[in-house]
Amino acid sequence: MHQHCHGQISVMESQRKRYAAPSSGEDSSGERGSLHTWKGYSCSVTPERVLLSRPVLQAALGTRHGVLLVEGGQVYSFGEFRWKQSQVSEVGPLKPVLESALSGQCVVAVAAGSFHSGAVTEDGGVHMWGENSFGQCGLSSLTVVPNPTPVAVLDPDTSPPHTIRVLELACGEQHSLALSAQHEVWAWGSGCQLGLVTTIFPVWKPQKVEHLAGRHVLQVACGAFHSLALVRCLPPQEARRPLPDKCGQCNQLLYTMTDKEDHVIISDSHYCPLGVELLADGEARLEPGRSPPLRLRGSPSEPLSSHTSASAPGLHPSITDHTDYERRTVAQNGEILTTTDSDISAAGTDSDRTVGGVGGAGSQNSPYPDDQAVKEYLKKLSDTSLAEETAKMTIAGASFQPPADSLDLLTSDLLPGVMPVTTSSALNSLVSSCASAVAERVVSTCEALSLKKRINCYYPGVGGVAGAPGGVPGGFPGGPAEERVRLEESMQGKKSCSTGDIREEEAEGLSRRLSLPGLLSQVSPRLLRRASRPRVRAVPLTPVGGLPEAGELLPSLQTEVWSWGRGEEGQLGHGDNLPRLQPLCIKCLSSKEVVLVAAGAHHSLALTAQSQVFSWGSNSSGQLGHMACPTTIPRLAKLSEGIRVWDVGAGAQHTLLLADGDCYQPILYYSGQQVREAAQDAPQDQTEGYSYTQQPVLLPFCMNLGYVSGVFAGGQSCVALADRNVTGFIASLHELAAAERKFYCKLSSVKNQILRPLLDLGENCYSSAGQRPWVRESLGTALGPASTVLLQSLARCYCRLCHLTGQHSALLTANLRRRREVKSLVMLEHASIFLDTYNEYCCSVGNFLVMGGFQALAKPSLDFFGKCPELLQRLAESSEENIPLSDLLVALFYLPMRHLHEYGRLLLKLGTCFEVSSVDYQKLQDGCSKFEALALHLKRRRKEAEYTYHFWKSFPGKMTDSLRKPPRRLICESSNKALTLQNSGRFSVNWFILFNDALVHAQGVVPYKSLFSTHHVFPLATLWVEPIPEENTDLYGLKVISPEETFTLLACSSMEKAKWLRSIKQAVDQAMSGAGQSGSGAGQRAEPPISRTASYTFYKDSRLKEATYEGRWLAGKPNGRGMVKWLDGRIYTGTFKNGLEDGFGDYVMPSKTLNLNDHYQGHWKEGKMHGIGTYKYATGELYEGSFQDNMRHGHGMLRSGTLNSSSPSVFIGQWVHDKKTGYGVFDDITRGEKYMGMWQDDQRQGTGVIVTQFGLYYEGAFNNNKMQGTGVLLSEDNTTYEGEFSEDWTLNGKGVLTMANGDYFEGTFTGEWGSGLKVTGSFFKPNLYDSDGDKGRAVKLGRLAVRPEEKWRAVFEECWMRLGCEAPGQGENQRAWENIAVALTTSRRQHRDCPEMNLSQSHNRTLESLEFNPQQHVGPVTMEKYDRIRHYLIKACDTPLHPLGRLMETLVAVYRMTYVGVGANRRLLLQAVNEIMSYLARIFQLVRFLFPDLPEEGGVIPEPSSDPQDKKDSNCADTQLESPKPGRVVSSSSLLLPVLLPRLYPPLFTLYALEKEREDNVYWECVLRLNKQPDMALLAFLGVQHKFWPVSVPVLGERTEVVSSTKDACFASATETLQQISTTFTPSDKLQVIQLTFEEITKEVVSSLEDSFLWSMDDLFPVFLYVVLRARIRNLGSEVSLIEDLMDPCVQHGEHGIMFTTLKACYYQIQHEKTT
Repeated sequence: MHQHCHGQISVMESQRKRYAAPSSGEDSSGERGSLHTWKGYSCSVTPERVLLSRPVLQAALGTRHGVLLVEGGQVYSFGEFRWKQSQVSEVGPLKPVLESALSGQCVVAVAAGSFHSGAVTEDGGVHMWGENSFGQCGLSSLTVVPNPTPVAVLDPDTSPPHTIRVLELACGEQHSLALSAQHEVWAWGSGCQLGLVTTIFPVWKPQKVEHLAGRHVLQVACGAFHSLALVRCLPPQEARRPLPDKCGQCNQLLYTMTDKEDHVIISDSHYCPLGVELLADGEARLEPGRSPPLRLRGSPSEPLSSHTSASAPGLHPSITDHTDYERRTVAQNGEILTTTDSDISAAGTDSDRTVGGVGGAGSQNSPYPDDQAVKEYLKKLSDTSLAEETAKMTIAGASFQPPADSLDLLTSDLLPGVMPVTTSSALNSLVSSCASAVAERVVSTCEALSLKKRINCYYPGVGGVAGAPGGVPGGFPGGPAEERVRLEESMQGKKSCSTGDIREEEAEGLSRRLSLPGLLSQVSPRLLRRASRPRVRAVPLTPVGGLPEAGELLPSLQTEVWSWGRGEEGQLGHGDNLPRLQPLCIKCLSSKEVVLVAAGAHHSLALTAQSQVFSWGSNSSGQLGHMACPTTIPRLAKLSEGIRVWDVGAGAQHTLLLADGDCYQPILYYSGQQVREAAQDAPQDQTEGYSYTQQPVLLPFCMNLGYVSGVFAGGQSCVALADRNVTGFIASLHELAAAERKFYCKLSSVKNQILRPLLDLGENCYSSAGQRPWVRESLGTALGPASTVLLQSLARCYCRLCHLTGQHSALLTANLRRRREVKSLVMLEHASIFLDTYNEYCCSVGNFLVMGGFQALAKPSLDFFGKCPELLQRLAESSEENIPLSDLLVALFYLPMRHLHEYGRLLLKLGTCFEVSSVDYQKLQDGCSKFEALALHLKRRRKEAEYTYHFWKSFPGKMTDSLRKPPRRLICESSNKALTLQNSGRFSVNWFILFNDALVHAQGVVPYKSLFSTHHVFPLATLWVEPIPEENTDLYGLKVISPEETFTLLACSSMEKAKWLRSIKQAVDQAMSGAGQSGSGAGQRAEPPISRTASYTFYKDSRLKEATYEGRWLAGKPNGRGMVKWLDGRIYTGTFKNGLEDGFGDYVMPSKTLNLNDHYQGHWKEGKMHGIGTYKYATGELYEGSFQDNMRHGHGMLRSGTLNSSSPSVFIGQWVHDKKTGYGVFDDITRGEKYMGMWQDDQRQGTGVIVTQFGLYYEGAFNNNKMQGTGVLLSEDNTTYEGEFSEDWTLNGKGVLTMANGDYFEGTFTGEWGSGLKVTGSFFKPNLYDSDGDKGRAVKLGRLAVRPEEKWRAVFEECWMRLGCEAPGQGENQRAWENIAVALTTSRRQHRDCPEMNLSQSHNRTLESLEFNPQQHVGPVTMEKYDRIRHYLIKACDTPLHPLGRLMETLVAVYRMTYVGVGANRRLLLQAVNEIMSYLARIFQLVRFLFPDLPEEGGVIPEPSSDPQDKKDSNCADTQLESPKPGRVVSSSSLLLPVLLPRLYPPLFTLYALEKEREDNVYWECVLRLNKQPDMALLAFLGVQHKFWPVSVPVLGERTEVVSSTKDACFASATETLQQISTTFTPSDKLQVIQLTFEEITKEVVSSLEDSFLWSMDDLFPVFLYVVLRARIRNLGSEVSLIEDLMDPCVQHGEHGIMFTTLKACYYQIQHEKTT
């Protein structure tokens, strides 16, 4: 009740930290936290000091007792303890007793109600003791709780219920509140002050106040029968959430629209049948927890007329009187909430004030009745008690109009018996009065138009629309922002009939309303005109949500005060005396930046960040600090000017204030009841013999107490906590906090009295009816659009600074009450927040000054502030006479910079309290130097701005417009002829001006009137300057390099040269680092970097003219990563070198004819495409391959069209200067032909092969893109023509045509193949008995095709070039390895820079390992080295980034391209095999170049041997060949086939299968036939000797006898082994499988014979034949042929060779096997 928890700093947090003694000299127990107590305010009062062994941290006072929290977490009590049964029931205040029940607990906060107490422990637990008749201790079945007892605060919504951690407590007379760590409120006890939705009291268990759930509550306070909560405003996005459109109970629409012929009626008069029940006798009975749906002026902002009868004389508002309506609206919109807070108190002094409120307009022009008329009318109401109550309300509300808020209605939840119940007559009159307001609502839609933009910001003072006051920018503060909160409000039966209520609705849903037909037809044209006028965009003068980077470091100033409970004395602050069952926001405090609330028995206090105190409620003893009436709304306590209050305490009938006076030692003020010594024992309610204050009085003894850090009040008592200032530390802390509070008040005054009125000149601001229309335009016209934007930016920065200062001042104040220590100073730990804000603000003031803004602002200011601007002079602290207004404004807005020196001084002063070696001293010293350095830096910035401003005043006007920019500052200029251009003309004049962002060169010719006809701007970011050595010449030159010009400047002396050189270099450096954002120039580099990042638009360069480059530079040229954009849409992004594209880049070029882009991605060299790249043409073609000098050159693939387009085709092969030249494969998908041969200039020229999808095969000569010359043509059925051709598929000349059966023509042929041939010649039919020599007319294919070594030469040449060789084999081995390392490192870096191409760690490690030569030492290759080389090659070929890997990838692509699809023609098999052999030979040449010690093809590597004799022998080739001594023959196939063949296997094996198709079919038929026989029959048939027949075979792990019906069981393991031949790729792997099969056969035979034996071929062959048959290998002929063609020559005559021959023999045997 009469205590509060100070500030918004977490109590728990602060209490965990002990008081830190700043130095060893300060005795914390004797000098810190001493407690003084007294009563009343007479001169004779002397505070008594309570002596305790430890410093007091917090006190709380009840009606007749108190609780103290001391350091260490112990709790003491004093006063009357009616609840203590056995112990002392009263203890004097000077001898507190320890609450031993709390020993062992570390208490962090205490609270006292009227007759009960509470404590919060470190872990968030709650202990209560004292009176419990109303459940206020939260313990059921006890009327008193003698000792502190734990109370569980449990969340019932969780399962199991978890304990809520509590931060602070507040206690009233019959209830208690707790603030949880989640910043929610929990309540228990009795009465409507709990804010719970219940009618059953007492509430024994703590329950959550659901109405505040979802809000961030900062503090709670309890009066005797009311509660207060300080709540953080909702963030803007929540505040703008749409309003609910249906009633939460009956689900009917809250708002209805009736469409009439010429207008629309909008109504929100929803009647909820669940809210009230009308009885037969006319009384309205409220259901529990509900309020009357038709209410008596529930909001003081509502005009009374909307509730009074329309038939009452003089009370019906004139709907057509637009002028009056307009005037009233403005008045109603809250001019009462004025800039100077003294006006608020003034507003209430005259009880005859009417609704109007400003300038007397209300009494004359308001359509609403005055007080007298209302009273007279109410007398006619049948129920006199109602009349009295309503009259009281009306008078209370009439003289004060808070902001008109619509939907957070100030409804009341009536408890039965608290207020007289409305009768039917009153109800009826109220119902009838609703009709009169409907028409006004339509008019107010238009009013919403003029409010539309203003709603998004708010002005807490004059000039602002009070309808949209503070708290939550973007919405009405404290308004209905949380959906659930609003729904609960509607559950309370909210019902609006006022124009003010609809206004927010209209603004919130403006677009929906304005689309209605006929809506504006009833509206005043003048209002419409005003709504449509353009205006200056409003600047919110409170930053939304504070500073983003400040986060949770600083307390929030955007707060609301919510109140609930009984309101007979007006202590709820809603402008009436009604109770509230649930928390409701006090609107008029929403923009006041309240930082602390306190509650006395029947009055309430709110302390703002601007050190003002608002009070409301009972003023029976003057406890409110003013005598204004009514006291149902918050008003300012009357204090002398300059008194800044920073702590408050509220007792039963008195208020205690702690404030700053003239000096920084705090002073105390008291307002309320005087307590006389004799009367102290009298009952409290007898007020005779008590005198009281009319305004707060100074307590004379306060200076003797020392430095008071907090005040507390309760009952009749007062308590102050004070510190003694031993080392000066406490005084310095107080001085810092007082200085910050004073500074914030100063900033707020400037904001409210200067900045806001100036901005309002540009707003659509009609504060009274007769405002002159030119006032609005004057600001925009005087400043111009650019300066208006700058002024708004200045205002924003000012408000950000102001807000930060307010937050900081609130934090320093809270820390004074709690943690008086250095580490609590945010300005040390987070100095950057302050430095950045000041920097930004200084920048905005400088920009406005440079553009002549203050000069332009002088005229409108003169109109506004008058000829004698005393206010400006006083605020700017200027004592000079006749100072120009513009200079005054400059001085005023630069004033905040002075405060930085104050920060520095006070931090230094704090530092002197510590040892020089201490950490705290170092922190304070660092902080001081930061703020001092910034102060000096900003002073320099101000001088620069003023220097620049004066320069522009004298500058020739023509160039000013183009050169004058807000952030641009002048550094120096050469008007004194100090600098000239070398080799300039005799009559030319050159003027150089150095700004902070550019060097300007102005030129002109002497005789002309306009001296400087041209000028050029050189941006500093792309300017390099270097001195020219003076040597023997007398020239003092500077060489200036820009991207397109290099010129020499000559200075008149070496001093001038040094000055300009230093200035330009410093300016460039600052331009690079962001215009010297913070700090001084002392730490700058001597030289700006020669390499830098910048943006530049070319104006001269022919290739880059008007293109913009953004990226890295080096000495005037683009160098490194960058991007160029041309005006025609071309864009290059990639690397540059010496001003040209070089390295990897991406180039997009729009096509002029097609609406698409050409897109190249690849490598560049010296500004041209060069290297590997991909080019997507706008036509749809795609080229992937090599480029040179912007042309396709080298190996590449071109895809034309898509499969369904007119001419899809693919060419892969060699290009020379953009044309197909050399070997290439062309796949014409449309015609179904594939050409493999030579090209020249995009035409087929030379030898080549064509295959078609119909099985035709041609090989021979091509000329001019045609088959021309000698060639061979075969058809699918083996018909062959060999002879002359003249066109494609056209025979012309001598030749031989051979039929499939061997018959042939020989002679001259003409005609196209397939459409009839003319033959002149002989026909031959070979005789069956001719010799074999004559029969062999079969043509040998491949003779007229391109030789294998001629194919894909470009691919291999590119690989050699990557290794640094001009031609194959010509180059240095070392250089090749360096090139490999560079290629891999570059690729790794590119992949690291592109997240989408990121490599795994293992891939990275592989690349690193490939950069080094595995054969580190020169010398003969051993087996170990050979294995290392082999493993290296496997990894290299698997990595496309390695030159060998890229080669492998390309070869696989070209091979598949050649032999897949139409290329899968059996006649190409020989060429396909030869091509592979050619690859092996050429790759082996590369490998031997990289590893020179590797033996050549067929060379031998000896196996390692321990015997030196063996080593000697192994060097002899004869021994190696003849003896079976182990050794490894080096061959290209053994080394490279394992890498190459698996990739080429599918197309190759397909060709084998096609070639062997006929033989394989015969073989397969035989296999299927023979496999029908059981094992024994088949063995007998094949002639296998009986001794080799298996007797038993293993089946599922057990051996089973072989019987005549057994099938597929004999030699099963050998059969399975042989089947693996189809799953291997290389001949060596396939031969290995055959060997394993032989071993399996041998193993099985040996196990049955149980004897060792040697195979003879006669014995072995039948058994192996059986295994081959049972293995059922489908394409065995293809497998045999592949092994035979590609087998390593060195194994042909060994064991493997014999085994292979056996397999081959089996294959032929099976084909010719006859079954009987």
